[in-house]
Amino acid sequence: MATAALAPAEPRGGPFRPLAPGELAALRHWLLVWVVLANAGFIPLWFTGAPPRWPAILLTGAIGLVVRDRPRWLRFAAFCAALGWSLVSFVAGLFNLAITSLLQSFRFFFELSPEQSAEYLLGAGAIALLAGIAWAALRRPQGFSDPRLVIVAIGAAALLALADWAMGLGMRGHYNRTAVPGAPFSSAVERSGFGAATGAAPRHLMIVMVESLGQPVGNAEMERLLFARYRRPEVARLFELSAGTTTYYASTTSGEIRELCGRWGDYQELLGRSDATCLPARLREAGFETSAYHSFTGKFFERAQWYPNIGFDERVFGKDLVAAGARECGGVFPGACDRDVPRMLAERLRRADRPQFVYWLTLNSHLPVPPGRNLDVGNCERISAGLADEYPAICRQFAIWDAMDAALVEEITAPGFPPTDILIVGDHMPPYLDRYHRSRFAPDRVPWLLLRWKGA
Repeated sequence: MATAALAPAEPRGGPFRPLAPGELAALRHWLLVWVVLANAGFIPLWFTGAPPRWPAILLTGAIGLVVRDRPRWLRFAAFCAALGWSLVSFVAGLFNLAITSLLQSFRFFFELSPEQSAEYLLGAGAIALLAGIAWAALRRPQGFSDPRLVIVAIGAAALLALADWAMGLGMRGHYNRTAVPGAPFSSAVERSGFGAATGAAPRHLMIVMVESLGQPVGNAEMERLLFARYRRPEVARLFELSAGTTTYYASTTSGEIRELCGRWGDYQELLGRSDATCLPARLREAGFETSAYHSFTGKFFERAQWYPNIGFDERVFGKDLVAAGARECGGVFPGACDRDVPRMLAERLRRADRPQFVYWLTLNSHLPVPPGRNLDVGNCERISAGLADEYPAICRQFAIWDAMDAALVEEITAPGFPPTDILIVGDHMPPYLDRYHRSRFAPDRVPWLLLRWKGA
């Protein structure tokens, strides 16, 4: 008896249809490069603290999907571009810099010495290793086309971005601090009354902006050490002291505009024009001689160009200070030693025959602060044994601040120091990478101290 042949089964359609050969392997290769390798250098930092980077995760995934079926060299170029953007946005968030400002600062790279930082060397090595592994992994095809796998790829990138967002919840406000339009303005000059009394008495005026000087929180030892040198009787005999905090946004140059020009902003707006409303310009108009000191090069952030535009008659930078007798200190930002500058400032004030406005931006406490390099931080137990044991990186910063404060106190209490009001203020909080150190400082405020001359 003849039997009827069975018709072949119709392939299943819709979302349950089988995948074409090679599609799943291509997705696995894509996930390895664009989700795993592109983020492997940053994910471990979730557990120590790091700026949120979920937008970079999503952007990297989108780039990977666009180029997934392109030639290997093009995919590698796209991977390097995405990794570079992730790194730039990470560093910008870490140092509270606008990305545009950070990109513009790259042309000053050769003024720095990043090889003096173990952290920077480790980071550069990790990035190079990830790029090398990605080049090898990109030999395998990634050009899946099934819409279901596209959804899986998008979902994987979105889940990783969500995890990054969640891991950073406890540090909101510590990163990417930029002033939104209409943000209430605050400065140490304004809060202390320093600016209000600029023309009231025949005395000199000085502002010292201290690199990375943040407001300690939740640590009695750090709070005790902050400005401790100025609370001694020999200072109180000559100066009336007042202290407080003020809001900060962004990085050092924004702090300079905050205190010197009385607004939120950054230096780029001053490169091509003068601003007569800034404090140095107003004091110059009132008869003061104005000078700015900085222990680093004047090329960095173009200070040699915009300092004159806000009213500084004279600019003295690192090479000038070394030529005048200051020692050289190393670090990522090598320049003159801050502890040698107060002597030069005091000499200027003593020999002056007209009122002086002196502005000094310090340098050596810029993070990271390495041991050695003539920074005199190797034995910071002399500052605090507790800090040296529990927070060694913070201890090294306090050692630099203490040496600078000691040198300044020695000058301002010496016989013959002329009547001078001195405002000391931080530019921004110390931008530590890890949560353990970074959370020891207020995320939104910096301290100030006003020493108002009262005479013996």
